[in-house]
Amino acid sequence: MSDRSPMLAQPMRPPSAARVTACLGFFLLGAVVGVAGALVQPAWFPGGLLLALAGEAGAVLCAARVTRGRVGGVAAAAGWMLAVILLTASRPEGDFLFAAGSGSYLFLLGGIGVAVMCATLAPGRQPDGGPVRLAK
Repeated sequence: MSDRSPMLAQPMRPPSAARVTACLGFFLLGAVVGVAGALVQPAWFPGGLLLALAGEAGAVLCAARVTRGRVGGVAAAAGWMLAVILLTASRPEGDFLFAAGSGSYLFLLGGIGVAVMCATLAPGRQPDGGPVRLAK
């Protein structure tokens, strides 16, 4: 028997103010990267598409690394997705940012895939704050 109680039996602690501020900042960073990627990807196809997806992957991975958990990566990915989804809507005047082409679809679907992979592959945290290890 272990003298440590299971993780589910422990009371949850609210996140610190610095952690909440960092997550909001990474959410905004993800939104800025999404807008920049939406403008870059059609300009220099296919290099712009690769640059936009690499920028998103870097933002999500760096956010996860700074917060030492997946929450930063998820915040950056959520900001990216919200910005890109809002940019796909056309306006009443007929203006739009994404044309119906392979590059736009690759940016949307590839970006969602990159965001999910980077947010889930980021290093996790143990309940005591140490890095996750499966075996010693």
